[in-house]
Amino acid sequence: MNILIASCGTRNKIIQYFKRAMAGRGRVVATDCNPNAPALYDADCHYIVPRITADNYMDVIYDICRREKIDGILSLIDPELSLLALHEKEFEALGVKVIGSSYELCERTLNKWEMYQWLTAHGYKCARSYMDVDTFLADVQAGVISYPVFVKPAKGSASIAISKAEDEETVRLLMSHGEEMMIQEFLDGQEIGADCYIDMVSGETVSVFTKKKLVMRAGETDKGISFRDEHLFALITKFIGESGFRGQIDIDLFDIDGVYYISEVNPRFGGGYPHAYECGVDHMTLILNNLEDRANKSIIGQYEEGLVMMKYNEIMVRRA
Repeated sequence: MNILIASCGTRNKIIQYFKRAMAGRGRVVATDCNPNAPALYDADCHYIVPRITADNYMDVIYDICRREKIDGILSLIDPELSLLALHEKEFEALGVKVIGSSYELCERTLNKWEMYQWLTAHGYKCARSYMDVDTFLADVQAGVISYPVFVKPAKGSASIAISKAEDEETVRLLMSHGEEMMIQEFLDGQEIGADCYIDMVSGETVSVFTKKKLVMRAGETDKGISFRDEHLFALITKFIGESGFRGQIDIDLFDIDGVYYISEVNPRFGGGYPHAYECGVDHMTLILNNLEDRANKSIIGQYEEGLVMMKYNEIMVRRA
């Protein structure tokens, strides 16, 4: 069994964990457009490929799948998730399973406004959001929302181009500095991350690992502590069931006075997933089981509380 991890970047741990799960029964192949992406060199073999926007990108990936006899493929960056899902039938024809959610769901998670509309329509607590400045200002006057707020691109990831605004003047200025900008309520509470796995055979949520975020950096958890809450597990399981996600997903939430608000969903491995793995929550093995058409049993909440993850820098040196 062979797996292809596309756009691997700096996610060395993901490569290492898959190799450990393989235990000699298959190979981990990695790709990236940058020859200096360190995770490439932890894989069993790697390929330097064009950017995902290149006209021949998919043909290059298909060729790698044939050459390496790939059984499953996943990506570690948001823009490529939709691309792989869009070509699911082409991958199926090659005997390759796309490990992830549908094209529609990948697109929804990329669009914060669309995600907000879905969450509110289904009764989930989330940050109040606006695409129109006048509607926002009317709600400020009515006392529905107050400053500070965040202004951010409706489409984006990794906390890029997010700014905090304390007044109307700043909001208007920030909203005029980009296309499809949105205003979002400032949620003042404990940030939480959930690493989840939805079985691709049964469709059931079989793993949920939750952590309180202690320190953030570039949109990722730098330090966190594991915890368990059955009420939160139930909320996440309900949300996933109504949404229809598959495979690995990462959910950001806030705990505000005991009430959970859903912030964002990334249908891929999040930067904080190593915390889950090191606490014994092995999603790599769950994925390999599914690729062998075996459903997984639930391991929701089966980990120790109070374990702190602390990221630190490592280096890799290679001959150019």
